[in-house]
Amino acid sequence: MEQFWDGLIAFYGTNDLEKTDQFYRKILGLTLYKDLKTRRIYNVPGGGKLGFCSHMPVVKENKNPIITLLAIHVNEMYNRLLKAGITIPEPPKEDRGFKIHHFFIKDPNGYTVEICRFLEEEVE
Repeated sequence: MEQFWDGLIAFYGTNDLEKTDQFYRKILGLTLYKDLKTRRIYNVPGGGKLGFCSHMPVVKENKNPIITLLAIHVNEMYNRLLKAGITIPEPPKEDRGFKIHHFFIKDPNGYTVEICRFLEEEVE
């Protein structure tokens, strides 16, 4: 079968593109793929892209949607975020039901961001 797909970008609304940019680039360490003035797109290592648009509304309800970033070192990212002053409701934990090691934070838009590693791979 012929290959049609070349990637993925998931877009979310933002009320503050600069604050969002600071969070995803400076705090989480994602690199900027494109700056299109009213939207910015970030590279996600391992595949895919994450975009935020100032012309779209912020739509969230409780913990939905969840932006999950797969991490190599969950505990290291947890400590990095604590040092950056990010509020983290609970420390990383293993969820044997889902077979993950993870924790949650909120981005500047109120979206839930999960930092996660699958337990099939060794947990640090």
